[in-house]
Amino acid sequence: MGKARIGVFGLGTMGRALALNMAERGIEVAVANREADWVAPFIDAAGPLAAYIHPHESIEDFVRGLRSPRIVLFMIPSGAPMDMMLQEIVPLLAPGDIVIDGGNADFHDTRRRAGDLAARQLHFVGLGVSGGAAGARHGPSMMMGGSAEAWAQIAPILTAIAARHEGSPCVAHLGPDGAGHFVKTVHNGIEYADMQIIAEIYGLMRNGAALSPTEIAAVFAGWNEGPLRSYLVGITAEVLATCDPETGHPLVDVITDAAGQKGTGRWTVIEALRLGQSASVIEAAVGARAWSAEKATRQEAERVLGGAVGAITASHEAMAEAFRAARMLAYAQGFRVMAAASDEYGWALDPAQVARIWRAGCIIRADMLDVIARAFAAGAPRGELILVPGIARDLAAGLPALRQVVAGAVHAGHAVPALSGALAWYDTMRRGHGTAALIQALRDRFGHHGFERLGQAGWHHGPWRE
Repeated sequence: MGKARIGVFGLGTMGRALALNMAERGIEVAVANREADWVAPFIDAAGPLAAYIHPHESIEDFVRGLRSPRIVLFMIPSGAPMDMMLQEIVPLLAPGDIVIDGGNADFHDTRRRAGDLAARQLHFVGLGVSGGAAGARHGPSMMMGGSAEAWAQIAPILTAIAARHEGSPCVAHLGPDGAGHFVKTVHNGIEYADMQIIAEIYGLMRNGAALSPTEIAAVFAGWNEGPLRSYLVGITAEVLATCDPETGHPLVDVITDAAGQKGTGRWTVIEALRLGQSASVIEAAVGARAWSAEKATRQEAERVLGGAVGAITASHEAMAEAFRAARMLAYAQGFRVMAAASDEYGWALDPAQVARIWRAGCIIRADMLDVIARAFAAGAPRGELILVPGIARDLAAGLPALRQVVAGAVHAGHAVPALSGALAWYDTMRRGHGTAALIQALRDRFGHHGFERLGQAGWHHGPWRE
C-alpha cells in the first residue's frame, strides 16, 4: 500500500465521518487515534471503503505513512489536547508540512499556534467544520483559515468532500491564521440565536395558543416550504412530530427543559463585546441557555412569583413574519461582528463568500443565505446588511408582525429575549438621534470624562458644580 494523501488523527464521530467521506471520493487517507484499539474496529466497519484507508497504531507510523508535504487533520477536543498533540507531532514533521485543527477551537489559540508553527516553517490551519456527523460524512460546510500555500495543497481534498450548493463547493479560504475558526464561532453564535428564536415561537404556540406539539410540527413543516425554509426549521417539524416510544407522549414533553452549551455561542458574545460590537440576539440566546440550566431556581420562582401566562392571539402568518425578520436581524449582527474582527486582525473577510459557503452542509443553512449572499455581492451600504434596499424593504414589511408578537408576548407574560432583542436593535439602529447624549453628560458630571459638542471640534466639559 502506498503513502496516504492526508492523515486523520482522532476517530471520534466527526473524525470517522470525515475519513469515510474522503475514502468514498477515492482519497487515500491514513488514520490513527490516541486509543489505538479504536482503529481496527473502524477499519472493519468501513467495508469496501477500507481499501482507501491506511490504519496506524502509532503516531510515528502515521506520519511515515503520509506523502510529502504531509497533511495531518486533527479531529480531537480543542484546547490543551491540541497543544499536547502538537508537542508530539511537530518533531516528526518537515518544513512545508501542514497541520489542520478541525475542532471548535478558540481563534486566539489558532492564531498563536499558527505563529509558533510558522517559525518552524510549518503551516497551521484552523478549519471550521459544520454539519454534524451527517454533514461530515456526506458533505460539510468548511471554513479555512491559514496560509495561501497551505490552501493550495489542501483545497483539492476539501473541495472534493464539501457540501455543494447548485454545484459550488461550500468551502473557502477565508483568510490567514484564525479567520476560519472565528467565522465558525460566529456561525455557531447565529445557530444559538436561530434555535432560541425557534424555541420562543414554539413556546408562544404551545403556552400562548394551546397548540399540541403535533399541531406545531405541522406549522413548521408548512413554513419549511416557503421563505423560512432551512435545516433547523425542517428538523424542528421532525422533532415536534416525534413520540416517545416508552410513554407514547410527544418526545419534547419528556425532555428536561435545560439546554447545554459548549462555549462557541459565549465566545461570539465575548468577542463581539471585545470588538466594541453588540450581538443582542446571540447574547439573548446565550443568556436563555444559562437561565434554562437553573431549573431548580426557576421552579422555586414559579411557586413564589407565579408562572401563569396569558393567551397569544397572533396568527401563524404573523409569527412566520416575526420569525423571518428576527432571523435576518440575527444574521445581520453576526456579519457585523465578523466585519469588525476582519478589520481588527487584517483578515479581509468577504461576507458574500461566507454566506455562499453556508448555503449547504452547515447547521444554519437556509434559503435566506441566498438573499444575503446576493446582497453582499452587490455591495451593502457601509457594509451593513440592514441598509441593502431589498432587505430593508423586507424588514419593514416584517416588523409590524415582530412588534405584534413581541408586544403580545410581553403583555401576556411570555419570555421572548431573542425576539425582543432583535426588535430593540432594529429600533436603535433606525434612529439617527438617540439618547446617548445624556449618558455622555452623566459621565462628564461624575468622572470629568468630557464630551463632544454638535458642530464643534475637540472635547468639552459641562458647567457642573459639586
